[in-house]
Amino acid sequence: VGHCHPDIVKAAHEQNQLLNTNSRYLHDNLVDYAERLSKTLPEKLCIFYFLNSGSEANDLALRLARQYTKHEDVIVLDHAYHGHLTSLIDISPYKFRNLEGQKEWVHVAPVPDTYRGLYREDHQDSVTAYANEVKNIIEQAHKRGRKIAAFFAESLPSVGGQIIPPAGYFQKVAEHVHKAGGVCIADEIQVGFGRVGEHFWAFQLQGEDFIPDIVTMGKPIGNGHPLACVATTKEIAEAFAATGVEYFNTFGGNPVSCAIGLAVLDVIEKEHLQAHATEVGNFLMKLLKEQKIKHPIIGDVR
Repeated sequence: VGHCHPDIVKAAHEQNQLLNTNSRYLHDNLVDYAERLSKTLPEKLCIFYFLNSGSEANDLALRLARQYTKHEDVIVLDHAYHGHLTSLIDISPYKFRNLEGQKEWVHVAPVPDTYRGLYREDHQDSVTAYANEVKNIIEQAHKRGRKIAAFFAESLPSVGGQIIPPAGYFQKVAEHVHKAGGVCIADEIQVGFGRVGEHFWAFQLQGEDFIPDIVTMGKPIGNGHPLACVATTKEIAEAFAATGVEYFNTFGGNPVSCAIGLAVLDVIEKEHLQAHATEVGNFLMKLLKEQKIKHPIIGDVR
């Protein structure tokens, strides 16, 4: 929503003057913000955990998936980056290949890139072909006695090259993952909050019939203020609560963070920023595609 947006600065300042406590003390901002966020998501994603950063959100998503499925293994896309905590370096090929390498519980699937990937635009059914790569990974894991907890992917792989997966890919992957007893986690930390223009969440580009089991948020959620969120289903949250080890975060969901989160949603709505993203995005794409026709060195525009 832009640096130092006056509405965001005002919301932070006003709440700072009143109260800023940890989230063990009940405060309306937490509930109001969760309700506002829930209106942007499919109905089944109705439980919210608030945190300080995208890395914290992805780490919690991993814990939720493992507790719910009672499995350990994770399937990720090649070149992915999911955060800087130890648990997330382990599922980020972009990082672990330069560090300690791939753990035995991590499985790397090819990026569904129809421009430069394994299956390209001229392939008769790239969606099924890429989804079958995930299916094969699951089958190979099962042969080794391993069980899949989650398929963990950015809705639009960003570090991996701003890839737009072909529509229907996540639906087919979800079928294979759910059949194996796993869950699907959509990392919306870089690509959520209306940035894709056409939709509020990038996973919605896949179609209405795809709903992740867990969605993680960060970066634009607080316009530079440390704020993050995990949204999930009642079933997954209940399995997590059943451990008796409650989830608690000293600063996650504090009144100031939630006031800022609410203000960000207000600005996105009031200034029609989603429509703006669509308009500017389409304008840029049109001009860049014209350059692509002119210059053979330009292979793809994303």
